[in-house]
Amino acid sequence: MKTLIRYLASIYFWLELYLVSAAMFPFMTLVFLLTFPFDKRLYILHKCTCIWAFTVLNINPMWRIKVTGREKIDPKQTYVMVSNHQSGADIIVLFLLWAHFKWVAKTSLFYYPFIGWTMWLNRYIALDRVKGSSMRKMISDAARTIEAGNSVMIFPEGTRSKDGKIQHFKTGAFHIALSNKTPILPIAIKGTSKAIRKGGFIVNKNFEIQAKVLDPISYESFKDLDSKQVANKVHEILRRELLA
Repeated sequence: MKTLIRYLASIYFWLELYLVSAAMFPFMTLVFLLTFPFDKRLYILHKCTCIWAFTVLNINPMWRIKVTGREKIDPKQTYVMVSNHQSGADIIVLFLLWAHFKWVAKTSLFYYPFIGWTMWLNRYIALDRVKGSSMRKMISDAARTIEAGNSVMIFPEGTRSKDGKIQHFKTGAFHIALSNKTPILPIAIKGTSKAIRKGGFIVNKNFEIQAKVLDPISYESFKDLDSKQVANKVHEILRRELLA
């Protein structure tokens, strides 16, 4: 019986996610068409995408979500935002920061109906991890994005953790921070690995998910380090927070 309930709850979640995304996509398209001529950063469209995530999560009765530390985000400052990556739920949860940023996401996500199309409208940054040329393009696109006044959001692990434990950090995000003299904003996520397992269909209920914005790391504090050293520094900060 419990297995059946979990299965039905999971169907509800994925169906709800799809239907909300499908229902809101025409609105997103209209917002894009009406605001693009004067809103080059697509700030309004991104806020509407945050509303999409808020809607998806608030009609999902299975999780309790707590976001703290929003006050540490300076809306006038651009950041390289980095978070640990436990499951696909991380993406939706991080929109609840209500901060302006452009995602760096794997190319395949942009082909998902409605969700991926909205990512395309937002001009989020695509990355094909298999192609070295894609990494170079991503770094170049991220630099232009930051120069235009947008923060970028990256999962430096590159992929979701299988067991919820923080994995080794790749250096791309930290190369971007160094090259563009941009502060780093670490964000710790807990609980999503249990809510949705990597590659799994089953959505588990009654889990508390937490997203905590940590203190920004100023460029001055890491400007003399190389990207690997910065990656290790930020990894240790997030590792300690996740163990707390």
